[in-house]
Amino acid sequence: MSASAVQTAIDPLELYAAAMDTSDYVPAVAPLVRRLVPEIGDLLDVGAGGGQIGQALAGPERGFTAIEPSPTMRKRLAALRPAPEIRACGWKEAPIADGAFDTVLAATMPACFDEPELFLARCRAWARRSVVWVVPAQQGPKGMCFAGCLPREWHGEDETPGIELVLAALPRRHHPAALEVVEWTFTGIVADLEALAHWMADRLGWSADPRRGRLIEHLAAQARRERAGWRLQIPRKSAICVWGKQ
Repeated sequence: MSASAVQTAIDPLELYAAAMDTSDYVPAVAPLVRRLVPEIGDLLDVGAGGGQIGQALAGPERGFTAIEPSPTMRKRLAALRPAPEIRACGWKEAPIADGAFDTVLAATMPACFDEPELFLARCRAWARRSVVWVVPAQQGPKGMCFAGCLPREWHGEDETPGIELVLAALPRRHHPAALEVVEWTFTGIVADLEALAHWMADRLGWSADPRRGRLIEHLAAQARRERAGWRLQIPRKSAICVWGKQ
């Protein structure tokens, strides 16, 4: 299989969402969120992705709305039972009225790092009671899926814990009222380890890099063979940040 063929065969969002399905993320994170925010009420999930955490938090008799710009992820959201009301747009364009939801959730959203103050203000405007962000708290890469399996000199990403970036960018008066860290394991079961290695090499720009051939060996040394494929696991931490209404 050529590198270009592999590159088009793997959707990075679907790769990440499938790994979240097989991870213990929801069992680890959802109970902590519920302890910090006992009354979720009507829920808005911003950048919902596959909707795993939003579905776990949403009450059966309460509203559940998801903002999600990706068509791939919207298909996943539509398949949930019950499915949320889906807004096919980004957070800046979302037609959400102020005070429309009891709780606003944003889990692993790039906006938490890129525009934290503006994004927090928008979330708080939408919320009647609480805003919850779930932010990476481990030292390690935050970008390419499975980059945590690679040496730092290979992936080249900033390894500063995401929560440190968020707190440094927000004025102290806007720091969360509550913050707790939970450990979990990012677990992906990959059917074709060689295809994953080629895809990662393409993402790293290794068209003629000698490390391209070593990448499959590096992943195989960490993977465990199972009937469904190759299991790769990466220890993770998430910071649960909670704000009340201003």
